[in-house]
Amino acid sequence: MSTSAAQAAAFFTELGADGSVWTIEDDAGIPAPVGATGDRAMPFWSRESRALGVIAAAPAYAGFRPRQISRADFESRWVPGLAQDGLLIGVNWAGERATGYELSVDDFLARLHA
Repeated sequence: MSTSAAQAAAFFTELGADGSVWTIEDDAGIPAPVGATGDRAMPFWSRESRALGVIAAAPAYAGFRPRQISRADFESRWVPGLAQDGLLIGVNWAGERATGYELSVDDFLARLHA
């Protein structure tokens, strides 16, 4: 299993533990960079420590801060908004380049409710 696959699997395992999803933001908002497929993705993490790790490791995210989202709010408001905006969902990105899996909303929901 690749590192990205392991990080994605950890996202879905860890998410149920405390019911929170984490993203990062700065004064301009939440990043949604263009990913490897050419589509934009918004990153989310299953633990605050994972979000903090990317802030520390990825120069592009220096100065960002973690933002906690309840799982209920994430599922009822954020996921539909991401679908409407045509964004992919990045899960547990890691490392200096903040890389990892990017899932469509449908694929994300299928894994979330598996």
